Amino acid sequence: MSRTPARTRIAAFALLVLMVASCKGGEEKAETLPAGDTLVSKAAAEMRTVQTARFTLKAEGKVAKVPLHSAEGQLTRQGNAQGSLQIDQAGSLVELAFVLVGDTAYIKGATGGYQKVPLAIAAAVYDPSAILDPDRGAAKLLGTARNARTEAREPVDGQDAYRVTATFGRDALADLLPGIDQDITGTVWIGADRPVLVKARFPVPASDGGKGGTVTVTFTDFDAAARITPPTG
Repeated sequence: MSRTPARTRIAAFALLVLMVASCKGGEEKAETLPAGDTLVSKAAAEMRTVQTARFTLKAEGKVAKVPLHSAEGQLTRQGNAQGSLQIDQAGSLVELAFVLVGDTAYIKGATGGYQKVPLAIAAAVYDPSAILDPDRGAAKLLGTARNARTEAREPVDGQDAYRVTATFGRDALADLLPGIDQDITGTVWIGADRPVLVKARFPVPASDGGKGGTVTVTFTDFDAAARITPPTG
């Protein structure tokens, strides 16, 4: 009697076992993404605990409602901040260094030393002191999120994060991006290990109804040591 049929059945059975095992393995590796509303809620709560962070902001395209072109620096929850920014002034980019301590802003242009002005005046252009403020900053913004949807899990500058789209309230946006006067659907990236806001991107409409542009903000170095004092010169 030929053994070929038996061997064929054994081979087919082995192949079936391998296929089933492979399918199970794929199912075990597949990840169910957390709900978007859960992620933004956790991020809002976590951002209220952040004491310090570094930030980078960049505006791209036609964003006439936002006078800020770029900014970077270090922030504290108390509202102190230091760094540099570029603003659009009569069609030209002007770079300024800033230090914010308490109710006072110290601003320095390309030449000369720091000029001392009330923070309220400097905030008309941009107020980074609001970013870590639980009542005005990132935590408040995340708390206004509606229709949040998790799109993917992906790295942001080497940090594992969830990408979430949602619609954010205009009042909270205006505290962070001067000139915004409407709700905006944007994208935020929330850390997978610690649910902090690591990146945010918002489309900004053009004032003339044209294409507009985008503003992207990234955050790093959460709770790192920071000592921000008034400049001496």
